[in-house]
Amino acid sequence: QVQLVESGGGSVQAGGSLTLSCVYSAYTYTTMGWFRQAPGKEREGVATMTNSGSRKYAEAVKGRFTISVDDAEDTLYLQMNSLNAEDTALYYCAAKRFVSVASLNKEDYTFWGQGTQVTVSS
Repeated sequence: QVQLVESGGGSVQAGGSLTLSCVYSAYTYTTMGWFRQAPGKEREGVATMTNSGSRKYAEAVKGRFTISVDDAEDTLYLQMNSLNAEDTALYYCAAKRFVSVASLNKEDYTFWGQGTQVTVSS
């Protein structure tokens, strides 16, 4: 069973930066990603990457967010720069096995973390 534990959320002013971390259990994954859910909105894909290094970003975060992984530390990262109020949400780490496709569709993911809150004040 894959276990995902997020950290790194917090409060920041607009224009600031945060780095989210997701420690995953030592298990074979094929694709991992970051999703977010703002109050009253659907959970949406933010960034995803496969174990072959293919990446995909939502249009709203392209050029500002970077997804990366450190396999030695079993940790997935999301570097977030130039944050704005629209980035305020609960951020989730997600993973799937067997299929190596950089999908931003939440239905494609099997395993989820509990989430870490990001709040951006303007």
